[in-house]
Amino acid sequence: MNKVKYYFASMLFLLGAIAIAQEGEEGKEERKPGHYNQSKFKQLYEEFSTPNTYRSASGAPGPDYYQQRADYAMNIELDDKNSKLYGEETITYFNNSPDDLEFLWVQLDQNVRAKDSKSPLRNGNGVNFAYTADNFANTYINEPFDGGFNIEFVKDANGRPLSYTINQTMMRVNIPKPLKSGEQISFSIKWWYNINDHVNGRGRSGYEYFPKDGNKAYVIAQFFPRMAVYSDVEGWQNHQFWGSGEFALPFGNYEVNITVPADHILDATGVLQNRDDVFSKEMMKRYKMAKKSYDKPVIIVNQAEAEAAEKGFSEKKKTWKFKATNVRDYGFATSRKFIWDMQAVKIGGKDVMAVSLYPKEGNPLWEEQSTKAVAQTLETYSKHTFDYPYHKAISVHAKNQGMEYPMICWNYGRPNEDGTYSDRTKYGMISVIIHEVGHNFFPMIVNSDERQWGWMDEGLDTFMQYLTEQEFGKNYPEVIAPNKAYPSRRGEAAKIVPYMAGDQSYISPIMSNPENVYQLGPNAYGKPATALNILRETVMGKELFDHAFKTYAQRWKFKHPTPEDFFRTMEDASAVDLDWYWRGWFYTTDYVDIGVKGVKKYYVSNKPTKQMEKYMADRNLTEADLPPLVYLAEEGSEDYDPELKGKSPTETSQNLKEFMMDNMTEAERAQVKEPKYFYEITFDKPGGIPMPLIVEYTYADGSKENITYPPEIWRKNDAEVKRVLSTQKELVGIVVDPKLETADIDTANNSWPIKEEKSDFDKFKENIKGK
Repeated sequence: MNKVKYYFASMLFLLGAIAIAQEGEEGKEERKPGHYNQSKFKQLYEEFSTPNTYRSASGAPGPDYYQQRADYAMNIELDDKNSKLYGEETITYFNNSPDDLEFLWVQLDQNVRAKDSKSPLRNGNGVNFAYTADNFANTYINEPFDGGFNIEFVKDANGRPLSYTINQTMMRVNIPKPLKSGEQISFSIKWWYNINDHVNGRGRSGYEYFPKDGNKAYVIAQFFPRMAVYSDVEGWQNHQFWGSGEFALPFGNYEVNITVPADHILDATGVLQNRDDVFSKEMMKRYKMAKKSYDKPVIIVNQAEAEAAEKGFSEKKKTWKFKATNVRDYGFATSRKFIWDMQAVKIGGKDVMAVSLYPKEGNPLWEEQSTKAVAQTLETYSKHTFDYPYHKAISVHAKNQGMEYPMICWNYGRPNEDGTYSDRTKYGMISVIIHEVGHNFFPMIVNSDERQWGWMDEGLDTFMQYLTEQEFGKNYPEVIAPNKAYPSRRGEAAKIVPYMAGDQSYISPIMSNPENVYQLGPNAYGKPATALNILRETVMGKELFDHAFKTYAQRWKFKHPTPEDFFRTMEDASAVDLDWYWRGWFYTTDYVDIGVKGVKKYYVSNKPTKQMEKYMADRNLTEADLPPLVYLAEEGSEDYDPELKGKSPTETSQNLKEFMMDNMTEAERAQVKEPKYFYEITFDKPGGIPMPLIVEYTYADGSKENITYPPEIWRKNDAEVKRVLSTQKELVGIVVDPKLETADIDTANNSWPIKEEKSDFDKFKENIKGK
């Protein structure tokens, strides 16, 4: 072995021994028995379900993946005078599973409003300090609204009665013999129910009454008995609908005829089959113009026409006929008050109609902004997932609403009576439209189980909403304040800090059923959206994230994914191990808090330090027994000599100088930039979530250096880590997470030297003096 190789081999062995000895001393308190088993970087095998032939370890559907199908043929009639809805449907159910089914489960979600519903009793309550008048009346005075399903019959394909059992919001249909794998069955249900006032009852669907003109605007959903999902994961997903957990539904084809007063304007899920019958000639003319208008909406029914219709109250009826292919649900909106506009959007080489329906009470805001928001949503979501597959997307104005169904959604945002509106109202309306239209992608197409995992649709959709809002701001600068970004309410790291820093008694992991959390908005919407945004911008990078996210969307469009399918696909398509990230952000209520614990300054010395002398004494070694060593003396310690300060390492270490003279040419030595300063920086992590360690170093000459250490830096010590910084310039400042990218809940420990933070009282006094 030559001299250089021997030198380095000896150095490496010795320094490795020293490092292990130091780590053994310094890490005793942090390293507890079973440390590895508790590591944040432990793989999620215990939390994840075992891969199988239905769902592969890669996160993709397996070779035996299956899903059921339910087709519906429905005739619906609205009784506008009495606010009742009547319906009869024939369901054709296809058993594509390998199992024989002894019975069928049908969802009766309107039963959450039945007079004997248990839903209002599921939460504890106490006396409030104050009530709004309507809340007090609804709680203590008014009789409960009777809005449950009235089932008139359930019959088989031959008209014979089928027995059934209703358990709250679920109905078990008892079939004469098991439905074998590969078979199908048809049966019919007839029902009616009282439509609720969704403004006063905060329902997901219903009507709004307008006392000035006596009209109602209807947004109707969950209006028909719907098949529950049967899958390889849950069997029958027949969890009760209590109100918060949303819906799990199979895909199918729909033929729906909806009869309403003849002067109503109506739109719904599906392709309108009898446009010539229900449109006037002028409406048809405008509709054809809208199909060619890509830059602005075309008004199909204008405000003057809607105001005239408000006075009519036609006694005649009109039936609107629709067909929808491969959708998981159905919704419609109808009123004589509706203004209607449409615009074409080019998505993947085909035209999609962006549509808005709104009463005059929504103007001028809705005419100005609604369809723009629909169009932007279709474009941005399609870019990040898959081309929107349906022919239209409808935004319907409904007071206090924000709810979604295939091709159609209801959204709030109402101006003042004089037509003026605040920025808050404007941005709130645009954001809710983006969010609800975006739900077409998650979960209407990427069809996750909302009843069990609310975050899989709300969180992913809120993340995509953030991306869309930012693009909306760039594409429509005239809508946003000059030189400002769109003021997104969720998505940015700093905006989730108050929630994550809050009282742990009221915080649940993201991986919780939506019925079991205190703060559903932050838990299912804000935190997962922020986690994905940080994952995209800080942890993975946009290119890796975007490819993996699109892979997930395309693998699972028109299918039923689970959380594990998402987690596994994101790793499979990126080659980034993210189990630590899922564990911290999704499976715990931990928070992010990383800071600078301390900084030590060192200089190169030719003399052994006291620590080195002890090391040699403990092992009966002398300097002669060791290869030539370079020592670092801590400033201010007994090893420190002030003569070392400001000198290069070769000036203060004869051993280093001799090594370079013996092993480097004069030209090579001339190229060496010797560091004059050495800093041992200790970073600590009071928070439970490991994150990339993002550090900004500031030097005496004013220059800055940014280094991002990967999150794996915490894998062996979850409490603190040390890094040595060697530099030619004197270090004068350190800031952790300088751009607030990680949702760090306490930035008071993020700087060195420590920045003195003024107390709230001091700030208050300064504010008073300033006045």
